[in-house]
Amino acid sequence: MAPCKGSAVREATSVGAVLIGVFDSGIGGLSVLKALRAEMPHEHFIYVADSGHAPYGERDEAHVLERSHAVTRYLLSQNVKAMVIACNTATAAAIHLLRAEHPELTLIGVEPALKPAVALSRTGRIGVMATRGTLASAKFTALLAAQAGQADFVLQPCDGLADAIERSAQTGETAETIALCTRYTGAMGLFSTQTGQIDTLVLGCTHYPFASDHLRAMVGADVQIIDNGEAVARQTRRLLQGHEIASAAPGQVSLFTTGQPYTLQAAAGRWLGLPDPVKTLLI
Repeated sequence: MAPCKGSAVREATSVGAVLIGVFDSGIGGLSVLKALRAEMPHEHFIYVADSGHAPYGERDEAHVLERSHAVTRYLLSQNVKAMVIACNTATAAAIHLLRAEHPELTLIGVEPALKPAVALSRTGRIGVMATRGTLASAKFTALLAAQAGQADFVLQPCDGLADAIERSAQTGETAETIALCTRYTGAMGLFSTQTGQIDTLVLGCTHYPFASDHLRAMVGADVQIIDNGEAVARQTRRLLQGHEIASAAPGQVSLFTTGQPYTLQAAAGRWLGLPDPVKTLLI
């Protein structure tokens, strides 16, 4: 598949159409893209998976910042009207700098849904599964501090889980994903609605909703599992009110990756039913 350096996205949309950029370190942001398309079915989207430079969650902050800047420059070159950083690690590391540098761009990030979890929890004990980078970030520390005294949070770094989910998109094999979910939920303690046990589980990485069926089987039917895709989609629509396309036609999706196109192609087809071809991006 031929690499792409520039404006191929414009060919996929009608003249004058508006675009929303979505990016993640890999395929996990597809969970957010799915929610965005459900909320705004007539908008056009460009999705960039920076798989050639992943995983963000296990790399240092300087690497995440450099890649966030590179992807942002590309999406701006495509005249996006808004950009959704569909990656908890990149949001934590870069969104404040990107907002300062690009005040004209509507920027929406993602973050672990701690506040909604507090509102839902009855036992006051909440589990948070996330990458090591997200849990170590200043943004997450501040988010956690804002909920101080509201609940007891059990924080679980999940090394390798995002990568395992990406591999499962290609092969359909879920044994590695299940093994890691079993290890990490087991390390967190007991899940149930009984006093002193975890009754709410926050998925703090956009990859993890694609493992939610496995997690559900492990934590039980009564435990609340929360991700932030729908909330991000609602916030994006609210910020873009007045800019939506006046069209009854479904919006189009352009898929790009800095890694192997097959991974994103397989995931988009398997999880979102998108047949669109994936182009390789050199940035």
